[in-house]
Amino acid sequence: MTGRLSGAAEAESYKIVARPVLLVEFGFTSGTSRLWSGLGTLSWNGLDWLGVGTLGQVSSVEETLEVRAAGASFELSGVPADLLTHVMTEPLQSRPVKLWLGFMDEDWAVVPDPVLIFRGLMDTVDIRDGGPTATITLLAENRLRDLERLRVRNYTDADQQAEYPGDRGLEFVPALQTMTIPWGGSA
Repeated sequence: MTGRLSGAAEAESYKIVARPVLLVEFGFTSGTSRLWSGLGTLSWNGLDWLGVGTLGQVSSVEETLEVRAAGASFELSGVPADLLTHVMTEPLQSRPVKLWLGFMDEDWAVVPDPVLIFRGLMDTVDIRDGGPTATITLLAENRLRDLERLRVRNYTDADQQAEYPGDRGLEFVPALQTMTIPWGGSA
C-alpha cells in the first residue's frame, strides 16, 4: 500500500540528521482530528496538525506481498480524565484513519509530499484510566478487512426495494419460477 518517497523526501532521509515525522488523521463523527509526532502546531497541506510529542505512539505498519488485512494501533497517553467521557461516547467503528510518513528540512518545514503508509478504519478503543490522566489505544484495521465480512443479499423484490426503493427490476422474478417459455422449434 505504501507509495514511494518523493525525490526531496528521499534525499532528506539520506542526510546525516534525518527528521522523520508521522502525521495521523482521525475522521471522527464529531470532526476530524489531525495529530503529528512533534511538538506545537504544524501546518501541512493547508491544515493545522496538533503535536503530541512523546505522548503519542504508533505501532509498526506491516506491509506484505499477500492480499491480507494488517492493522495498526495508535496510542495517546496523558489524556485528562475529563476528556474520557467524550472518547467513550464517540462512535468510532468504521471511521477513517490515515497515517503519513514525512520528513522535515533544516528549517523545520515539512518536505513536500509525505507518503501515505496506512489507510484504514477505526475498530476498537482501549482505555486505561490511571487517576488524573489516562491512556487511550485506538486499533484500526486495513480496508482489506472488509473483504472478510459476510454479505447477505437475496435476489428478491423485497431485498431490491430495501436497497433501491421504486426499482422494478426483480418484481417479476417469482413468476419466472413457474413460467413455461417455448424455445426454438414451433410454438
